[in-house]
Amino acid sequence: MNLLSFRAAGLAILVAGGLLASSAATAQTRGGTLYAIAQPEPALLMLGLNQQSSTQYVAGKIYESLLRWTPDLKPLPGLAKSWKISSDGLTYTFVLEQNVKWHDGKPFSSADVVFSIDKFLRKSHPRSRVVINQVVESVNAIDKDTVEIKLKQPFGPFLTAFVSDNLPMVPKHLYENTDYASNPANQTPIGTGPFKFKEWRKGSHIILERNPDYRKPGLPYLDTIVFRVIPDAASRAVAFENNTVQVLRSGDVDNVDVKRLRELPNVDFTTAGWEMFSPLSYVVMNERKPPFNNIKVRQAVMHSINRKFVVDNIFFGFGKVATGPISSTTAFYDPNVTRYDFDPAKARALLKESGVDVGAHPVKLLAFPYGSTWERLTEYVRQSLQQVGFKVDIEAADSASWSKRMSDFDFDFTFSFSQQYGDPALGVSRHFLSTNSVKGSPFVNNQGYANPKVDELWLKGATATTRDQRQAAYTQLQKILVDEVANGYLFEIQNPTLSRKNVRNLVTTAIGLNDTFDTVSIEK
Repeated sequence: MNLLSFRAAGLAILVAGGLLASSAATAQTRGGTLYAIAQPEPALLMLGLNQQSSTQYVAGKIYESLLRWTPDLKPLPGLAKSWKISSDGLTYTFVLEQNVKWHDGKPFSSADVVFSIDKFLRKSHPRSRVVINQVVESVNAIDKDTVEIKLKQPFGPFLTAFVSDNLPMVPKHLYENTDYASNPANQTPIGTGPFKFKEWRKGSHIILERNPDYRKPGLPYLDTIVFRVIPDAASRAVAFENNTVQVLRSGDVDNVDVKRLRELPNVDFTTAGWEMFSPLSYVVMNERKPPFNNIKVRQAVMHSINRKFVVDNIFFGFGKVATGPISSTTAFYDPNVTRYDFDPAKARALLKESGVDVGAHPVKLLAFPYGSTWERLTEYVRQSLQQVGFKVDIEAADSASWSKRMSDFDFDFTFSFSQQYGDPALGVSRHFLSTNSVKGSPFVNNQGYANPKVDELWLKGATATTRDQRQAAYTQLQKILVDEVANGYLFEIQNPTLSRKNVRNLVTTAIGLNDTFDTVSIEK
């Protein structure tokens, strides 16, 4: 969808509330407990501070944003029941749902929206702070149910930023005038969503319970959601086979087991629910120090990894080799960039040209804590790098330690993946803007890449008023970022979801399993 179309003169978008519920919730059973898996165990459940995939999965039932999104990226009501955009594209007005309460019983109002966007997220969120600081002029409460956001210049994808993990609403009464990162409320998250935080026993489970004051009458259907922490993939597969877990998310089990498990009786399979994210995996090389501060060394890394082998044999076909930082399913993608074919001889030649003795700079490969498939990728990449002359040791990490190490720039080489959010200005620029190379988050410009021309092009791409102008900027960006190997692009991820057939309405929106689960039910 071309979001520039929202700027047509006098355009007003008015959408009746409860559309998802009314269309999906016919004759469903109320009650019951859904068992899922938190893999890896989250470091934190405060969605405004931590956006690791497992945090998004669990906390997406607790926190909400102003909007939700259909699979074809059309906006639906969230905490906002209606919205309009001025004819010049500079003013966004949101009318909020009334009588919404935080989980501690305090009323939700426009003051919370202003605080969330203009204070909390502007300071603390690795993605949305880039957009807010770049384009948002002011955020004001017109009355307790109406918020007006004024932009510095037109920004076509602005509406798409309103996703629960990108712009979650945060309770002002708990966070105002506090140190956000150390606030005790981070340990007992308070949101407006259909499920409330009940219990977290580290290493065992996280329990969410129905919010009896949820704004949608009759919802949610489920009494409880239990996210189990199960240490290994084989045990998680057994839990699904034994029906002690009803939902498996990508990464919960080895991809090699997906085919077998999807053929079990009474099992559903889908790869839907990732339309907003279009996840793309990459290697992160710390460019602040040798050997990765040399472009030719980074190019050599790209030629040393057989990415098709990775997709076909490590991820068992659930992916597509990436050409650059923008996914082929994201707006403004351009495939006409330098290609890095698997060529160890060329990798060795580039290392020689670089003048860097990589053997004199041993590399610590920080493990990516998302299951055994990533462990195999880590081992494969270590062997690949060693074969062209690197000395590589693997450093083990759990979710919390990986996040801390990345946030502190305390790494040599690791893996990650980006969520693209339908537009490069929302999901991709954060990884490459020199101004976003700031400690405190694992999802910023952690590698320390800096290029003033690239910074300029990101601004042009975000603020240009025509699609052709934006495409021109992003085409240049992709060529530069690929040539300089600003990150090492691996593959576009395809994520499978497995569930028991009696679990209804599991994936209904563009963020799939990360959404609220307000209409999910278990049929008897």
